[in-house]
Amino acid sequence: MRKEIEIAGRKIGEGHPAFIIAEMSANHNMDYGRAVEIIHQAKEAGADAVKIQTYTADTITIDSDRSWFQITQGTLWDGTTLHKLYEKAYTPWEWQPKLKEEAGKAGLVFFSAPFDHTAVDFLEEMQVPCYKIASFELNDIPMLRKIAKLGKPILMATGVSYEKDIRLAVETCEEEGNDQAILLKCTSAYPAPYDAVNLKMIPAMAKTFDCLTGLSDHTMGYQAAIGAAAIGACVIEKHLTLKREDGGADAAFSMEPQEFREMCEGVRIVEQALGRETYDLSEKQKREREHSRSLFVTKDIKAGEYFTPENIRSIRPGFGLHTKYFEEILGKRAAQDLETGTPMHFSYVKGMEDRKDELGLD
Repeated sequence: MRKEIEIAGRKIGEGHPAFIIAEMSANHNMDYGRAVEIIHQAKEAGADAVKIQTYTADTITIDSDRSWFQITQGTLWDGTTLHKLYEKAYTPWEWQPKLKEEAGKAGLVFFSAPFDHTAVDFLEEMQVPCYKIASFELNDIPMLRKIAKLGKPILMATGVSYEKDIRLAVETCEEEGNDQAILLKCTSAYPAPYDAVNLKMIPAMAKTFDCLTGLSDHTMGYQAAIGAAAIGACVIEKHLTLKREDGGADAAFSMEPQEFREMCEGVRIVEQALGRETYDLSEKQKREREHSRSLFVTKDIKAGEYFTPENIRSIRPGFGLHTKYFEEILGKRAAQDLETGTPMHFSYVKGMEDRKDELGLD
């Protein structure tokens, strides 16, 4: 699998900033103007992309009151049916090309999660640069195969998937010649408790499936997202709304713009702090190294006197001989008079005058 994937000119992978996605979902509350405002707030907050969902109640399920279609899993939406929920939560398809245009003007990548074949065809007409597969659709192999054939990056949420489900999804993409899968660790609880997030799965999935990995997060707050960035997440997705108090299907676990901004800032700070694998020191660290330990004369010494623990010591700063020579110098005689506060050098030690100095700051 690829170690670097490009989405609309944005490089994603090790060595690149995390690709931060604002998920609009149902937070538009069936108000087009609100949807546009969410896009602009996403840009202001620091997102790289905005994502929607492409379905209707009839393309994602059927209108049935039978027990199988009742929502009873202990969610925010218990007490209704799947069809009734999605009638309220879907994003009107006639909005979507216009929202993509608005996102483009704002400098954001725009894409969607389709929920059936007609949605894929619709999004292809819109020329989206990538696709998202929702957790509950990862086992829709016919749709996944259709998307994989398009040759575009595919972000796949793993919220309700066993390892075998993830492997089947990745292998399906590979069978169609698509090596651009990005696996998103996801906890399908709304909101998700921190003790169920399992961020350690982000690097684990990268190793197991040889894929880029990230986080699709449903927790309250941004701590999990920042933690994900610290352990290598190359994609971070969070729901964004204008105000939680405005309500809506996903409002209760969505971020408000200021919170989203703080998350983005935190992720970028962590990325800077991660740096690179190196033992080199910055110029500032090299200057600070001057305060490290070395051997100094700590009591006046006359020529011919012996060096003892009383007249030479390991102290700050680092301009004298390296401390590793302390035992070797003890018991030897001084080659000249030495004042207190003189950094030690081999030239001051009889029998060692010709040796090359190695200082504490070397």
